[in-house]
Amino acid sequence: MTEPIKTDALVIGAGPCGLFAVFELGLLDIKTHLVDVLDKVGGQCAELYPEKPIYDIPAVPRVTGQELVDALMVQIAPFGPTFHLGEMVTTIERIGDPLFRCTTDRGTVFEAKVVIVAAGGGSFQPKRPPIKGIEAYEDSSVFYAVRKMETFRDKRLMIVGGGDSALDWTVNLQPIAHRVTLVHRRDEFRAAPDTVNKMRSLVARGDMDLVIGQVMSLEGEGGALSAAVVRTNDGVTSTIPCEAMLPFFGLTMKLGPIADWGVALQDGLVAVDTEKFETSVPGLFAIGDINTYPGKLKLILSGFHEGALMAQAASRYVFPEKRVVFQYTTSSTSLQKKLGVA
Repeated sequence: MTEPIKTDALVIGAGPCGLFAVFELGLLDIKTHLVDVLDKVGGQCAELYPEKPIYDIPAVPRVTGQELVDALMVQIAPFGPTFHLGEMVTTIERIGDPLFRCTTDRGTVFEAKVVIVAAGGGSFQPKRPPIKGIEAYEDSSVFYAVRKMETFRDKRLMIVGGGDSALDWTVNLQPIAHRVTLVHRRDEFRAAPDTVNKMRSLVARGDMDLVIGQVMSLEGEGGALSAAVVRTNDGVTSTIPCEAMLPFFGLTMKLGPIADWGVALQDGLVAVDTEKFETSVPGLFAIGDINTYPGKLKLILSGFHEGALMAQAASRYVFPEKRVVFQYTTSSTSLQKKLGVA
């Protein structure tokens, strides 16, 4: 058996909420290890929209997904968390009070006094559009996320979809791409009205194209896309040149192994209380998009709040004999020493 890694807390998920949980736990002297199935930290922020602006982080008017992740990494650096990337926690078993044994798909074993699930929506993957043969172009000229905007510089780009992601990237990539064509099955969009208005203005000025219809097939050899065959709603089929495609058909969310951990679920999410954000299993917490409770808002800032309350409760499991004294980082010398700013 693999020698277990012993830690105060195991955080499952290294997205923004998981990273901020490290900060709140660290202020209370709780040591953490983090596991994430992705090969880098940042969760959906880094994987799906690293260069997309976020506007609702308090006191930060505008920050990209990657910039937020980078700032959180700087913030938690004083606490020296250990990351285990490219691994998925598959089993959790209670072996003490409190004590959990967690095993990953790579055979890594942890023994932790508390476990915090911050796994976003669980395991997620983009929905593949019903276009025959699209697999041959994936990751070479068909992409389901924008990791680097420069990938599309001077390219004839087709974006397919009518939601926020499709419209946001249409507006953001239009100045970079050689030509952008947005394809949607109807002339109504599920995106923010302001973004839709910006897109329509670009179309009216002749700076991009809008096609109401569906992509039927792709053309090109060796994974290099050269054109897409599109059928419009009036039945006309045309071939539109394009060198890259971004289909946004949403994400398929799956809890994955979390569903087998014995926690109470509600509507496919982990049910928690709103005092400690603890699951039905004592010592096992859930924060961020993975949890649900009355009035839940799926916002990063909500996950930060949940992480702060969770840490206070977790400390009672990790240090049962220690009295928890609430302190402010602005005035506590001991907290400032932990942060290296005193």
